[in-house]
This record gives sequence, structure tokens and C-alpha cells, in this order.
Amino acid sequence: MVNQVAFPDVRIAYRDSGVGAVSDVPVLLVHGMGGDGHTWNRFARVLVRSGRRVIIPDLRGHGRSSHTDSYLFDDFGADLLRLCDRLELPTVDLVGHSLGGYAVSCVAQERPELVRRLVIEECPLPLRSGAEELRLTRQFPTVPELWHATTSLIRHPRAVLAFDRTMTKTALEQFRKPNPEWWDRLSGITAPTLVLRGSPGGMVDPEKLAVLQASVRDCEVATFTCGHSIHRDRYWEFAATVRPFLAG
Repeated sequence: MVNQVAFPDVRIAYRDSGVGAVSDVPVLLVHGMGGDGHTWNRFARVLVRSGRRVIIPDLRGHGRSSHTDSYLFDDFGADLLRLCDRLELPTVDLVGHSLGGYAVSCVAQERPELVRRLVIEECPLPLRSGAEELRLTRQFPTVPELWHATTSLIRHPRAVLAFDRTMTKTALEQFRKPNPEWWDRLSGITAPTLVLRGSPGGMVDPEKLAVLQASVRDCEVATFTCGHSIHRDRYWEFAATVRPFLAG
């Protein structure tokens, strides 16, 4: 069943497995750009069977959530925070893929006491300086991005058709713009953090990943032999890594 919550600037759709779970800490699963919450169906079923309450939102401009005028990256994190507040969640575990990984990182930076465990899967890390911007501007779209978009269209056409393509230009502009504030806020994350990186074919820069790992006080990295969508293309390895981490 799809629920919806209306905020002044956007309507967010989400699915909620319910409050009758054994664990009192829900898991929030957040999809990447161009997808929707259905990408998590397989993993969500496993979590629910293990006694976890699972909440799966569609990000603004995706799935059954409304389109809007603003697609700043920080907006996606703010929407998640507002959803947690509306659902009166005192503590959550967060799992985010790609853009969803950036969104959950913002939640953990803004409200560290809310987040018990944090999983960031294949989040393209923001630029740190103008020198990086000059070097990386020519790389969009990358071969992994094009491959991921093509295979997503084949596997999940409904999600791709619902996606608000007007955000693409805004997203690329933000990828090319340094975001030192995000890097400065990393030290505020207090939750044990697991970063998942695909290689080869992933979108996580290893040099910036090393800086992230050094900045977050309790952070481990797991590398997989696949591209950008680990939970899709290496599901069993993904589940074998993430489930024990969330159970900790």
C-alpha cells in the first residue's frame, strides 16, 4: 500500500511495512536518481521477514511522489528528515543508493542523533575544489552512467517514465559544482557507517572515498566487482554485507 504525505512544496509517496515489527528501529531504504522505491523490493522482503519495519519513500520527482520546481541535492535529504518527523521516528537505520546515498548522508549530518546505522551505496562524491571541477567536467555522462540508465529502462520502465527529467540539468550542474560544506559536515556523522563501492564501473572516486573514510569517525568500506547498482547486480553479496551491519 502506498501512503502519501504532503509538505508545502512537495508530496512524498512511501510504503511502510507497519509498526508491528520485532525491532523498534525502522530501516529507511532510499533509491537513486531515475528509479523509485521498487528497486528495494527484494531486500525489503528479507528485512521484514527478519522482524524489521521497512519504510521506502519515492524521492521528489520520482515514482509516485510529485514533481516540483526545486531539485537541489539537499532538498532530497530535507524531505527524508520531514518524513521521519511526520512518522515520529526517534531512531532509524538509513540505506541509500547513489542520489539516495547523498540524501541519507545529509540526514546523518543534520540530525546525527536520529541515525543508528548508515549505509551509503555508490554515491558519487561531491567535488571538493574548483580544480577538481575543471578536471571532471568533461566526464559526464560517463559510460557507467549510460549503462545504468539503459539497463534501468529495460528492467524498470515504470520508474523511468515517472522520473521528472527536468532535474537532470540541475543534477549535472550540482555534480560539477564544488560542495565543501558537505565535506565539512562529515565529521558530524556519529552513526557507524558502511560505504559500498562498485569497481570497476562504479561512480565513487577512490581518492575522495579515502577522505570520506578518514572524516567519519566510524566508517568502513566494502568493494564489489560490479558497476553502479550493487544491490541489483550483486544482490546476494550486498545482502550478506548489509544485513549483518544493520543487525549490529
